Amino acid sequence: MKLCQQSKSSVESAIRKVVNHYSSTSGQTIVTDIHLQPNMTTGELYIFDDDDNELADTMINEWINYDSDAFYDIVESDLRTLLSRMNDEECFARMNILKPYSFVLVDDLKETISDLLLIDDDTLFINDELLKGLDEELDAFLKDLLEK
Repeated sequence: MKLCQQSKSSVESAIRKVVNHYSSTSGQTIVTDIHLQPNMTTGELYIFDDDDNELADTMINEWINYDSDAFYDIVESDLRTLLSRMNDEECFARMNILKPYSFVLVDDLKETISDLLLIDDDTLFINDELLKGLDEELDAFLKDLLEK
């Protein structure tokens, strides 16, 4: 499933709607996550804040009735690429949100699938690869420390 240019533009437009929403608020808002929820049955992408208030939505024709176990993997890759490009263009710089905040991919039950992009003043995580194996390393360190 490859998104056409129209679908990519539609997703970007929905994200820009969120950016405009948070750019027009006076003072800094406390938001820890912006949730992106794709629906493979209807083809819709919903964007919510922490309080489940809908900020934007759009229709992605390629997602309608897409029947594959890899749906979220494909969507994650597409959204991560788009958000990363928008961040490189400093699209999120004008948002009045206290940092750090994240763009998070969630499923139909609003369970987190993946952190797509973390925005912080001095740290930017784009990939989960950085933290893979951290639990095992910390467990081994603690075990070694307790044995001595």
